[in-house]
Amino acid sequence: MQPRNMSMSGVVDLAAVKAAQEAKAKAEQARAQSAREGGAGAISPADLVIDVDEAGFERDVLQRSAEVPVVIDFWAEWCEPCKQLSPVLERLAVEYNGRFLLAKIDVDANQMLMQQFGIQGIPAVFAVVAGQALPLFQGAAGEAQIRQTLDQLVQVGEERFGLTGLTVDPEADPGGAPAAPERPAGPHDGLLEAAVQALDSGDLSGAVQAYKNVLNEDPGNEEAKLGLAQAELLQRVQGVDPQQVRRDAADKPADVQAQIAAADLDLVGGHVEDAFGRLIETVQRTVGDDRDAVRKRLLELFEVVGPDDPRVIAARRALARALF
Repeated sequence: MQPRNMSMSGVVDLAAVKAAQEAKAKAEQARAQSAREGGAGAISPADLVIDVDEAGFERDVLQRSAEVPVVIDFWAEWCEPCKQLSPVLERLAVEYNGRFLLAKIDVDANQMLMQQFGIQGIPAVFAVVAGQALPLFQGAAGEAQIRQTLDQLVQVGEERFGLTGLTVDPEADPGGAPAAPERPAGPHDGLLEAAVQALDSGDLSGAVQAYKNVLNEDPGNEEAKLGLAQAELLQRVQGVDPQQVRRDAADKPADVQAQIAAADLDLVGGHVEDAFGRLIETVQRTVGDDRDAVRKRLLELFEVVGPDDPRVIAARRALARALF
């Protein structure tokens, strides 16, 4: 597992889009299964803190991160600061009542994980959300700082990945929680995996074609729609001169294509509201084919960010006002 950094400032992380959609689907499936079983998926407070090793990392951290943010505490028996930090994290895991899961990893027994995360010293605290790793803090930290960081983490999990946390039952038996049901393999999983591999390797044309192949057979496939929108966006900005694009947009406010190109760059750079606002303003001052071209590009960018994102919801309302 190669850790990836993920900003918690609201920037669109294009590499995490697919993981976010999968996480939402798995979380919704797990909640539905739990509801059908009358809440049988509840866990005890003791199960909110788990010991993890290299053999169980995939199951206990990566897979669980599809339903709840997993905070990782890298520690060692000889580490005195760890002995101060770990009890605070354990207490907060119970206090946060299922909004995150605490995984404790002994670095002496799990050197490979320590190396993969690039840890230079302990204590070190990371998180994994929908399969994406991000550093939280290293060394001693005050409880107020820890709480602020955890609050941000929980917010990211809920708003960007649809992770609402675990159901905790104080009377549940520790270790008695049933495993979340596995998502059955779909008929297009092979094609989707090929598309993701092409995307990760930089073969944007191959990724676009692979997603189109899925949509040819299954026009309603949401994962393929989102993946195609992402791949096409990256393909559009590949090789462009960002400074020239922004100069053109500033010098030619009436040039529809210049505004569209700048909006693409805005989104790739994480400036979501700027991208949406630019195109909505362009819609307001255009008519006919030009307006339709801007509207279509805006809808494509909505696909990249995701329909449940509050920025998309707000922009849809603004677009409706601009059109009607």
